[in-house]
Amino acid sequence: MSADTITTAARRLLTATDLRSPCLPIRDLIGPTDVTAAYAVQQLLTQDRVDRGAVVVGRKIGLTNPVVQAQLGVDRPDFGVLFDDMDVTGTPIPGSMLLQPKVEAEIAFVLGEDLDGDLTLESVRRAVARSHAAIEVVDSRVAQWDISYADTVADNASAGLYVIGDRLPDAITPSAVTMTMTVNGTIASTGYGTDCLGDPLNALLWLAETARDLGDPLRAGHVVLSGALGPMVPVRPGDHVEARIGLGDETLATAVAEFALEP
Repeated sequence: MSADTITTAARRLLTATDLRSPCLPIRDLIGPTDVTAAYAVQQLLTQDRVDRGAVVVGRKIGLTNPVVQAQLGVDRPDFGVLFDDMDVTGTPIPGSMLLQPKVEAEIAFVLGEDLDGDLTLESVRRAVARSHAAIEVVDSRVAQWDISYADTVADNASAGLYVIGDRLPDAITPSAVTMTMTVNGTIASTGYGTDCLGDPLNALLWLAETARDLGDPLRAGHVVLSGALGPMVPVRPGDHVEARIGLGDETLATAVAEFALEP
C-alpha cells in the first residue's frame, strides 16, 4: 500500500471530522481487510490529534463480541486511541461533539503498572489498579455506519467519547458480571462479562500484547475501555443513559451519560 494512498484515506476521515459531515468508506482505497494499512491510517489520525494538542490517555478495544466479528468477517478485535478530551464524565454531552453516536456499556480498567515484556493473564490482572463501570459513546465518520473491518480500524476503532462511572469492588471477577443498560429508563441492552472475549481481562491481555509488539506498550495510568458487554444502541439529544454492572440482580457500579438537548 503506497504512502499516498494511506494519506488520501486519512484525509478523507479528517475532512469528515473537521466538516462534521460523514464520508464514504475508505475501503475503496485500502481494501476491507488490510490490517496494516488500516492501522497506518489510524496512526496518521493519531498524530494529527497530538499535533493539535490532544494527549493520549489510553486505548479502547472494539470487536470483542464474536457475533460482531462474524458480521464483519474477522476473527480478531481491534483497538483505538483515547485522548484527554474524550472523557465527558459528569458533563452533558453536546451533539456538536458527535456525528452518529451510539452507546455501549463496558468495564474500564485503569492501569497501575506498565504492561511490557512477558505478559500473562495473571500479570495483566495484577497491573489493574482499579476497574469501573463505563459507557463508551462510539461514533463513525463513515456515513450510515457502512463499515468494514478496515474502515473502523482506520477511523480510530469508531471511537467517540467515554464516561467513567463508579468503581467496582477490587475482588470482582470481570467475567462473572452482568450488564444492564437503559436509555430514558427503558432497558436497551443487556449482556455478561463473558460476552467480551470470554473475559474483559482476555481483551486487556490481547491489547497489551498487541501494543507491546507495535512498540507502544500500555503504561501506568492509562485508561482501557475493554469492550462492549452487550449490543450498542443509538442515542439522540436529550437521552439519559445508565449502565449498571453487577452480579446477578445486585448492582455494583453505575455509569451515567447525559446527552444535552439542542435548540
